[in-house]
Amino acid sequence: MGCCGSAERTKREWRPLEDRSCTDLPWFLLFTVFCVGMGSICGFTIVTGGAARLVFGYDSYGNTCGQRNEQIEGVRLSGLDHSDRKFVFFLDPCNIDIVQRKIKSMALCVSLCPTEELKTYQDLKRFAMFNGSELCSYELAGHKYPGLPERFTKCPKLPVPPSKPLPVFNRCTPVDISCYARFAEAVVTFVGDNSVLHRLIAGVAASKEIIIGLCVLALVLSMILMVIIRYISAVLVWILTSLVVLGSLAGTSVLWWLYIDHRLYGNDTSTKVTKEGKEEVEVSRDSSQALLVYAVAATVFTIILLLLMLFMRKRVALTIALFHVAGKVFIHLPLLTLQPFVTFLALLLFWIYWILVLLFLGTTGNPVQNEETGLTEFRLTGPLQYLTWYHAVGLVWISEFILACQQMTVAGAVVTYYFTRDKNRLPVTPILSSVLRLVRYHLGTVAKGSFIITLVKIPRLVLMYIHNQLKGKENACARCLLKTCICCLWCLEKCLNYLNQNAYAATAINSTSFCTSARDAFVILVENALRVATINAVGDFVLFLGKILIVTTTAFAGVLLLNYQRDYAEWLLPLIIVCLFSFLVAHCFLSIFEIVVDVLFLCFAIDTKYNDGTPGKEFFMDKALMEFVESSRRLERAVERGRSRVKEAVSEGAEMKPMAPGTSSA
Repeated sequence: MGCCGSAERTKREWRPLEDRSCTDLPWFLLFTVFCVGMGSICGFTIVTGGAARLVFGYDSYGNTCGQRNEQIEGVRLSGLDHSDRKFVFFLDPCNIDIVQRKIKSMALCVSLCPTEELKTYQDLKRFAMFNGSELCSYELAGHKYPGLPERFTKCPKLPVPPSKPLPVFNRCTPVDISCYARFAEAVVTFVGDNSVLHRLIAGVAASKEIIIGLCVLALVLSMILMVIIRYISAVLVWILTSLVVLGSLAGTSVLWWLYIDHRLYGNDTSTKVTKEGKEEVEVSRDSSQALLVYAVAATVFTIILLLLMLFMRKRVALTIALFHVAGKVFIHLPLLTLQPFVTFLALLLFWIYWILVLLFLGTTGNPVQNEETGLTEFRLTGPLQYLTWYHAVGLVWISEFILACQQMTVAGAVVTYYFTRDKNRLPVTPILSSVLRLVRYHLGTVAKGSFIITLVKIPRLVLMYIHNQLKGKENACARCLLKTCICCLWCLEKCLNYLNQNAYAATAINSTSFCTSARDAFVILVENALRVATINAVGDFVLFLGKILIVTTTAFAGVLLLNYQRDYAEWLLPLIIVCLFSFLVAHCFLSIFEIVVDVLFLCFAIDTKYNDGTPGKEFFMDKALMEFVESSRRLERAVERGRSRVKEAVSEGAEMKPMAPGTSSA
């Protein structure tokens, strides 16, 4: 059974919201089995002790802190009873490996973290005798610390900074995090002066209330824009169209002016240049030819652009009408504005779970001694090492599944709105009804669509990883080939995302399987290719302008609120944080708006294809779209009348032509 089936295709009969049945059930079962496998990895790490080692911590000899341990063959000082030693203490917590992102210091299990600075080995001895917490290696007696020769390698580096245990993870963390600040400075390579970094961090700390307020402002502006964009979309679209046309005409005019000026200047100075040599003449002639080529190319581009604007003005009007109806959708379905929050929360919870299990995997496996440091580490060996790859695939597939669920939910709600003629008879909560239909009927379709995206995304991520690893080592040809493959996969992923989104909408309309819906949606999109291109080009740019409007408004408000800080260097990091957050929020909300517009267009294309407004085939569309259809029909009738008049004139001329020879012979 192929993706689109090999059976003879029949003409699709669209019956919106009439029949419901489960779609792509095998893919739902496959996704369920895969999720069970993801859960089994978590269970494996818990059963084998990896989760306990991460939470409770373990020392450099493989002993888990806070519990009895079994002897590890070949590892000395393993199998100790650490029931009363619940905290992990690093002898040199500032010895950080930036490349591997881990602390290279020896770790011990201790019963108490030092709360005061210990400057000498005598202080270490006193701390061990009074508190019963020995901070040197287990084989060294606490009362002998000051005189032991091993104290330089098996005791903590002096002075020992005061520390306190981390919540939950039981690691003794220095109160003064200066060494971690140095680590941050090594990561943030563009900061050359420590004072600059400290001033930036101080600016963020001093402005945290303003940053939170501006983030809330960006959130409110995004929600307002989704409702009012239907009122300003026409202005934005025509301003955009005018700017593009005027810019093209101005650029073409400038190029022709430069060419004519260069030719005139070249003719005036040709005799002087010839006396100096022929090379200058050749350069002048090449420049003149280059300007001519640029001017001709710009003229051709401008003519094509003007023709496109002329023939596509009706489709631009359709984009404006769709934006207008999309604004109405958000008024009738206000819960659509919560979709970004729900999706972000679902992704956040899954990502937290995924990172925790990944950390569990990092402390799971067989004990292995590091040849460089001699410390004991836990690593997965044999077939178990592929658990990490399985876990990585799960990150991509389940993340795409969550995003696809959002698309299907929005599509289901918009389809319900569009194909319900009496808007007063809409369900009480169309969003909740769409979620219930998704869970009951279409999880398999969403799983299949997200898996197809995963098949494209994973090779692209692997190629990006290889490209980063080989940076500076590969030749120019290999680098170009890698970038070409990455770019092609990215384009394919974007195309599949768009097709998947329309396939989910077709499934929401007709309750068909993923491949059937994708085929039907593809046919509709191909039949309306020019409309699709116009909506995507004009609509995407209008939404981009909306994002820029939110970011600039939030940034301007930030400048006004931060104006009381006279140290303007402290503005940088808070403003960057606010601008990034506002763009992210605007992108999330306006992406929902974009999905609504795309689903509305598919519904409109289906409505106009299978209905004509006659009794029994009434349109489902909104009044704004109906006005667009009526204006299009009036224009088509006018064009048909013009064509018929031309044909009549041509036929009359053809009838009169045979009489000319007869009269001449008479």
